[in-house]
Amino acid sequence: MTPTESTSGRRYGKRVRGRTTLAVLLAVAALLAAGCADATPESATKKPGVAFSPVAQDENSGIVVWVDATRQPAVDAYKKAHPDAKIEVVTYSGGAGGSTDLQTKIKLFDRTGKGWPDVAWPGIQDPSWATTGKTPYAAPISDLLPKGTLDKYAAGAHDLCTVNGKVYCLRNDLAQNMLWYNKKLMDKFGYAVPTTWEEWSELGLKVAKEHPGYLVGEIGSAGSVNTYFWGSRCPMSSVTDDKKLTVDMHDPKCTRMATMLDDLLAAGALGKVNKFDTGFVKDQADKVLMMPGSSWFGKVLFQNTYKIPDGQIAAAKPLKFADDDKIYTGAGGGGMWFVSSHSKNLKLATDFVQWVTQDPAYTASADTYPAYKPAAEGWLTAQQSSGYFAGDIAPALTSAADSIWTGWKQSTAFSQEKIYGEVVIPAITKGETITSQLDKWETEITNRAKSLGYQVED
Repeated sequence: MTPTESTSGRRYGKRVRGRTTLAVLLAVAALLAAGCADATPESATKKPGVAFSPVAQDENSGIVVWVDATRQPAVDAYKKAHPDAKIEVVTYSGGAGGSTDLQTKIKLFDRTGKGWPDVAWPGIQDPSWATTGKTPYAAPISDLLPKGTLDKYAAGAHDLCTVNGKVYCLRNDLAQNMLWYNKKLMDKFGYAVPTTWEEWSELGLKVAKEHPGYLVGEIGSAGSVNTYFWGSRCPMSSVTDDKKLTVDMHDPKCTRMATMLDDLLAAGALGKVNKFDTGFVKDQADKVLMMPGSSWFGKVLFQNTYKIPDGQIAAAKPLKFADDDKIYTGAGGGGMWFVSSHSKNLKLATDFVQWVTQDPAYTASADTYPAYKPAAEGWLTAQQSSGYFAGDIAPALTSAADSIWTGWKQSTAFSQEKIYGEVVIPAITKGETITSQLDKWETEITNRAKSLGYQVED
């Protein structure tokens, strides 16, 4: 997922074509047959899935890469580091806002038998269709990587696109949620940083009385559902089987968060407008005392968008509910890469996705927290050395990376963010409570899921 709220699109361009050879096809066949040293494919030790048979390879040909506008610099960086690589880039929505652009195009290409991008930056809902079927669009990246490679990515990072033991994407970044806060303002007001949701709520109500206009969060953007309801372990998207899921918006883990947010809304301590909205940035950005949210908020939101001066923004571990046994958090994004099963240059396509997720020089300067653990270490070092943050943010981010609740299934064929944006945001804009929308919210999720073939359980 992306740290921005919108992307631009362009028409699909013609792919670059070039020299021909079957070297990579033979190499992949050798990989699948070999079972030794670093050439052994990662999936060799996993439960077998759909057999992958690469098309005839032409490792001298170019590749077509589809990205959203935010990922365009990644392609540019790779091309700069690999000037001889033949890469054509096409920008599109990237799945923003629950867009089905990629799926729609791939269905067309499946019918015509041509046009598939060799690499794609998908939306979070795309693994639900791109990793299944007789010939999945996404190639099993676990068949193409040296043994042990996937072990160097964050635990659970590839769960959303693992099918029958094979991994069909390479995770780019995590967007683990924690608590961001303005240390300068907290010190000025004499407030202690909360460690539980209950403390956060209590402090928010206190802020509303003592410092009206200051905010302890924002729920007017679609991604807010991932921060608050995922962090509360609300079972609005709990997949129990391939096409079965549980939807229960009246579960206590949903209602506890809804009630808490309603109280803060009524007090005026939560922003109702999208945090990237021009009006919010102009009138409320400097009034943000605290903001539960993603790892990319520090650089993208507070530094680049809100222009909060150096030495003010700090990070704390994710909030937990007092009754929970440990910290659970959500994620406001976290993207991935697909390599096409139809690609004629798997060597170049695989090298590209590895480089953009692993290269230490490139990933250290990225906006988002890398899923590749060695890269994450370099990224954190770069963040700290920038001098922007008030204190060491590494403990909070690393703790959050290990605390993402896996019971929330991101890769359903529908977008929870889109539903939240259609049902909840209009309601709170009109002054209604979140609690009053739970029945309508549950009905919309259920109907959307059933229309896509899910069996919904209460």
